[in-house]
Amino acid sequence: MQVLAEREWRARSDAHAARADALTAGHRARKARGEAHPVEDFLYTYYPTRPSRLRRWHPGAGVVLAGAVERAGWRYYVEDEDGVRVDHGTLLAERAATVDFVAGLLRATGERAPQLGCFGLHEWAMVHRARDVRHPVPLRLGTAGTDEVVESHRIRCSHYDAYRFFTPSAAPLNALRPTRERQTELEQPGCLHAGMDLYKWADKLGPLVPGELLLDAFTLARDIRELDMRASPYDLADLGYEPVRIETPEGKVAYVEAQRTFADRGGELRTRLLDVIGAPVG
Repeated sequence: MQVLAEREWRARSDAHAARADALTAGHRARKARGEAHPVEDFLYTYYPTRPSRLRRWHPGAGVVLAGAVERAGWRYYVEDEDGVRVDHGTLLAERAATVDFVAGLLRATGERAPQLGCFGLHEWAMVHRARDVRHPVPLRLGTAGTDEVVESHRIRCSHYDAYRFFTPSAAPLNALRPTRERQTELEQPGCLHAGMDLYKWADKLGPLVPGELLLDAFTLARDIRELDMRASPYDLADLGYEPVRIETPEGKVAYVEAQRTFADRGGELRTRLLDVIGAPVG
């Protein structure tokens, strides 16, 4: 066990809260004004993100906090002769099914080579031949132009939580048939949604995950979401987002380069999360 002096861990906790506040400032201000945002709101609607939970720092497994008497009553914390620590063993036991699933999914995904060049066509397939679009902003190419992009490309979406929103006309165009049951079989590290989901898995692991790792995963999800929507069929210029025009050769190159960078960042976070799960039980 590593013992953190009170001054040290409180400084880390304060720094974590300040970083979390900076990451969520825009969302909190818009929420107070009753405003919606088609790009950033995704992290607070699709994922169960609460700014208050993001700003709560945990040391992770194997760390004792000296002088942390106020945490003695927190869930999954236990008093130690040197202070208070996360009760790694109890958390793993009570969340065994979730932890086993997450570990298996992360390992299987990490063992595969990234498949690049999907060009974010899942967002286009979600509005293919649809009367209504998912966001209240116009389509860059109009309805006919958007449909043409979908129909002129090979779509190979491997992520169930993207595929399940395909329109009825677009679903048969996908080369794969992702299901929840096949998630571990199909997930691959080049997928933008798989990268965003690292935040979801970090959140589900709760206090096992050090606060810094949780915010790193949240930051990756936020960055990926921006690319996801810049490469989408939506015209977001009024919100300051320059489109990645995946319908052009230049746009395809830009998308793949960004996708490769996110795959590398996601791989590093995936390894850190697996290390958390496999840490010695205290």
